[in-house]
Parts: sequence; C-alpha cells; structure tokens
Amino acid sequence: MKIPDSILRQAKDASLPVTMRIGKSGLTDAVVVELDGQLSSRTLVKAKVNRGLFPREEMKQVWAHLANETSSHVVFARGNVAVFWKN
Repeated sequence: MKIPDSILRQAKDASLPVTMRIGKSGLTDAVVVELDGQLSSRTLVKAKVNRGLFPREEMKQVWAHLANETSSHVVFARGNVAVFWKN
C-alpha cells in the first residue's frame, strides 16, 4: 500500500506529540484497545516504548504486531518510537 506523501511528512515531523506510551506492562490488550481508539479519532498516532522493554532487534516485530492488531500501518519507525496511520 502506498502511503501519501503528506501523511509521511506529518509522521516524520518532530513536533508530532507522543500520544501513547507503552510501559513496563508491555503489549497488553489495553495497549491495542488504546491505539485503536486513538486511531478512530485522529489521523496519526505516535507511540513510544520505554527503553529497555524490548530488545532493539524485536522492535520491528512489536510495531508490526500493533499495526496488525489495529488494522493500521506503521508509517515511520525509529528506535523505540513509531507512527501509526489508519486510512
């Protein structure tokens, strides 16, 4: 799926606020419900995982799992931060 350039630019903008944090409880059902709820009311959701919660090499799998569970797309991911978009 092709992501529009305007969405990509917004996702990469550093001024986009983090609206969701994943804490020490990890990937719970509540995290999925929260992300889904935020995606229903806004275009982009920026999520951040606490450092050290997941190994660096597993972060892509974490983002992919969240995107799959919420029927959204990971527009941009760097380290422990990702931006989700649901069209």
